[in-house]
Amino acid sequence: MLKRLFDIILSSVALIILSPLFVIVGILIKLDSSGPVFYRGVRIGRYRKPFKIYKFRTMVANAEQIGPASTAADDPRLTKIGRNFIKRYNLDELPQFINVLKGDMSIVGPRPEVSEVVALYPEEERASVLSVRPGITDWATLWIRDEGERLKGSSNPHQTYLEEIWPKKRRLQMKYIDNHSIWVDIKIMALTLKTHLFDRF
Repeated sequence: MLKRLFDIILSSVALIILSPLFVIVGILIKLDSSGPVFYRGVRIGRYRKPFKIYKFRTMVANAEQIGPASTAADDPRLTKIGRNFIKRYNLDELPQFINVLKGDMSIVGPRPEVSEVVALYPEEERASVLSVRPGITDWATLWIRDEGERLKGSSNPHQTYLEEIWPKKRRLQMKYIDNHSIWVDIKIMALTLKTHLFDRF
């Protein structure tokens, strides 16, 4: 209950503070390409409940239907504003504060996956991961920093993700699940701000 209260307060404050930025990014997306401002792909949440995740759209409309689930930095489906601005500063993830406020996600927790990836977890591990709300950031987010750059140049980005990124990502997810607390969450949030925002300017 304390974690949920923490999420509600922080996500509400974040959405109020970030609202002018949301307007600016939304206008830039609409000027750059046709399609919606938000991408709303289906992810699997706590207790295996599917939900639609909010992200700023960084790719052409209907990108999921014309390419792999994982996105490399050189993916041709990326729009100009998506590649050069939104992805560069991780702005695409900010609308997930809406998911946090709705209760689909937490600010800190294992990153949510698509159903095809969730099905690949060993059963016991999958049960642990899906016993908590997925999050915007966790230890794996801090480790990976820029997934798109790691996948750049791959002929099969999704397979590269599963072979080279996902195994360690899973271990870091379990590290969080086995040792999470409010103080751990605060530490991860502080490190995320430093790594994914301040260090990029």
